[in-house]
Amino acid sequence: MATGSNEPKSRYLQYLEIATGSLEEKKRYRQYKARIKQLPENYRIAVEALERYLMHFGPADGAGAMAMYEDLADLFEQSAADATPIRDLFGDDPIEFVETFMANYPLGQYRARERNRFTSAIARAAGDTPPQGRTE
Repeated sequence: MATGSNEPKSRYLQYLEIATGSLEEKKRYRQYKARIKQLPENYRIAVEALERYLMHFGPADGAGAMAMYEDLADLFEQSAADATPIRDLFGDDPIEFVETFMANYPLGQYRARERNRFTSAIARAAGDTPPQGRTE
């Protein structure tokens, strides 16, 4: 069922990915989770808490999210290898850490579109811009 990187996907795999999402992204996510599982307990607890936060408030989706999670795994693997204390990694304000971390990744398409739509609507309501026809 798997295809080589140069082979086109079968029609079945194309339909399956439409229904379930990218199989490659699912594979990357499973690899990420396996990496996290190998961390020492205190690092694993911290990264899982950070992951939960990112699932709710993170800026990315799809491939963008996977790049973010893979970078997160790299950061925590390196921190564990260097025996960097958790508090040194996060600092005194974990929210500031995660907000700074998230700022390095693009917004997911849906969230970016909704943020722009919201900002535009408020600007129109405040009289900052002339009313325009609906573009989305």
